Amino acid sequence: MTTHLQALLGNYPNTAAFRQGRLQPSGAHFDFADVKTPHTAFKRAVRGLEFDICELAIVTFLMAKAHGKPLVLMSAVIFGRLPHKFLMYNPERGPLSPGELEGKRVAIRSSSVTTVTWLRGILARDYGIDLAKVRWVAFEDAHVAEYQDPPNVERAPEGRTMTDLLISGDVDAGVVAEGAGSDPRLRTLIPDAANAALDWHKRMGVLPINHMVAVKATVSQKHPEAVREFYRLLVESKKAAGLPVAGELDTCPMGLAANRRNLEVAIDFVHSQGLIPRRYTVDELFDDVTRPLES
Repeated sequence: MTTHLQALLGNYPNTAAFRQGRLQPSGAHFDFADVKTPHTAFKRAVRGLEFDICELAIVTFLMAKAHGKPLVLMSAVIFGRLPHKFLMYNPERGPLSPGELEGKRVAIRSSSVTTVTWLRGILARDYGIDLAKVRWVAFEDAHVAEYQDPPNVERAPEGRTMTDLLISGDVDAGVVAEGAGSDPRLRTLIPDAANAALDWHKRMGVLPINHMVAVKATVSQKHPEAVREFYRLLVESKKAAGLPVAGELDTCPMGLAANRRNLEVAIDFVHSQGLIPRRYTVDELFDDVTRPLES
C-alpha cells in the first residue's frame, strides 16, 4: 500500500530531479504543495501543521520546537549560504561600519528570519555589537505565532520597501535579500564581504544553514519508510545535479555528521538572541527515524 504525504519543497538545483519527477519514490507518494517560494508557506507549516514533510527555515524549526510544535528535524540541508553580503547600507548617507550599529536603525524582514539571525550572531561575536542596543525595523511578524518581538523591534511603515527606507535614510542599514541587486546605490556594510565571509567560514568551520527539512512527529512514527524514502530521494537528487562541485562550498550538506557543527552554532545563535528559551542539544532535534539518516 502506497503512503501519500503532503510535502512542501522548493525547486532548486539540488532538489530539481526529485521535485520535477525525474526521480520516482518507491512505496510512497509525495503531493507537493503548489508554492513557488517556500518561505511564504512557513507560517502554514508551523501554525496549521499543514504539511507532513516540509522545507523549513532552521530558526523557524527551533522556535516551533520551543513552542511545542510536534515536528522533528531531518538532517537534510536544502540550502545554506554565507550571509555577509546581505547586510547593506547607503554610503550617500555617510560612512558607517559594522561596529557602529548600536543606536542605529536596521531594517529586517522579520526578527526571526534565518539570514538575519546569522548576521546578528556575526555582528555580536565579530564586531562586539550589543544587539539589544540596535533598533530593528521589521516588515513582518515571526512564522511562529506565539513569539512576541522584543521592545527594540518596531514595525516598518506601511507601503514602504526596505530599499526605500535605505535610500531615504529612514534606516541606517538593512538585511536585503537581493544584496546589492536591490539598488546600485547600496553597498555591503561589511567591508570586502565576500572575502570576509570566506574567512569567517574557515575560522568557524560552519555553513550558515538556512532551510532544512522537518517532519511531523506522528508521520515519522507511523510512516518511517516514507520518511527514509524522502531523504533518499533528496540525496539522489543532489547527486543528479552534480553537487557538491569539487573545490566549492557544499551549500546543501546531508546527514547529521556533516551538519552537527552547523547545528550547534545555529542553536547557540538562536538561544543567545532570545528566540528560544534554552540551548537544545543537536540530538534532541531528531527522533529515532531521522537521527540515523546519512548520505
